[in-house]
Amino acid sequence: MFHSSELFLAWLSGLNIALFVLSLIMNPGGMGLGMNPFGFLSPDNRSLLLLGATGTMPIDVLHRWWSLISASYLHGSLLHLIFNLIALRQIGTLVIQEYGLARMFSIYTLGGIGGFLLSYLAGVPLTIGASAAVCALIGAALYYGKSRGGSYGQQVYQQIGGWAISIFVFGLLVPGINNWAHGGGMAVGILCGLLLGYQENRRELLGHRLLGTACAVTTILVLLWGVTTAVIYRFF
Repeated sequence: MFHSSELFLAWLSGLNIALFVLSLIMNPGGMGLGMNPFGFLSPDNRSLLLLGATGTMPIDVLHRWWSLISASYLHGSLLHLIFNLIALRQIGTLVIQEYGLARMFSIYTLGGIGGFLLSYLAGVPLTIGASAAVCALIGAALYYGKSRGGSYGQQVYQQIGGWAISIFVFGLLVPGINNWAHGGGMAVGILCGLLLGYQENRRELLGHRLLGTACAVTTILVLLWGVTTAVIYRFF
């Protein structure tokens, strides 16, 4: 399980990195190269919109509902990407251990969709990032720790609770953070933990594997569509 989880998280991280590099390549003159660390190596909004950023503008104007999935794989700067990948690696390992790969990816995907859907309903015009999906993993881990109980469950709950508090404090202090997506993702993660169960109270069923496979296939198709249409529009 350890090797499979590490391989899966490496694959997921590589996908985020590849799309970040592509977003920079699409308009190299528009990337942020100043001294501000929060804006260093920042793709321009046009490239992000073409690749699948979500929000009221892509959905209401362009009818891109599929962007609720693709936005989780796009990032606004190098620091944005690094923060999310660190969180994904640390929290993702725990969630895979306690829920299994299929349920973990289902939580990740559905949490991203739910978080961005809430931010769309709140009127956020343009948004991206893996943090909504990562917050879903945090929500699932919080549910696991609280539900399992005992010394180990309490330890998980306290440790992951620290992550949750840090994310919301960071969101309040730093402008431009999509707290709607974070809160929505976390709520969906808790709900998924409740409905899907974790390894100790519900073994992995065929339904879990089918849901995980459906999330994976849908994600791949959406990202292929976003990348293909963006590259054709930008370079041809």
